[in-house]
Amino acid sequence: MSDDQGDGMDHDLPESLLPYDEWVEDAYREVMLRALDYAGAEGLPGEHHFYLTFLTDYPGVIIPDRLRAQYPHDMTIVLQHQFWDLKVDREALTVSVGLSFGGIGSVLVIPFAAITAFADPHIRMALRFTVAPSEIATEVEEPEAETPEESSSQASGEEGQVVSLDAFRKRPH
Repeated sequence: MSDDQGDGMDHDLPESLLPYDEWVEDAYREVMLRALDYAGAEGLPGEHHFYLTFLTDYPGVIIPDRLRAQYPHDMTIVLQHQFWDLKVDREALTVSVGLSFGGIGSVLVIPFAAITAFADPHIRMALRFTVAPSEIATEVEEPEAETPEESSSQASGEEGQVVSLDAFRKRPH
């Protein structure tokens, strides 16, 4: 038996007629939603905390105008020490959460489809999601070294530290 490749492997895999990539992303999104559901109902256990990155210019995102002006394309929030009313609304396909920004309480409403990343740095888990370009209200550009907005978690008055998601992304070896 002769093999042109020399390793016995077929390197020209056929294109899938099944949307595996979409199914995998949907499954990861479900993992995120379950984590948010859990945190909304039970609080965050131990050292767990979440980073949630979303497109601020996505249709249906509700955030205060001052935050939209400061973060016209995307924003990362931290759920750690001071948040309230974290809810996953599967019927409306949104996540809502109360956060304090500069001492001013605000409720954010974020469509599932606007979320581009979710991370739990305590266990070094990070998930990235794609957004269909036709759904974005304006053209989204990668921000230059933008500092994510901070929030916190349950009831302590602690100030949390904002850490870039880059610290938790896998790097090539």
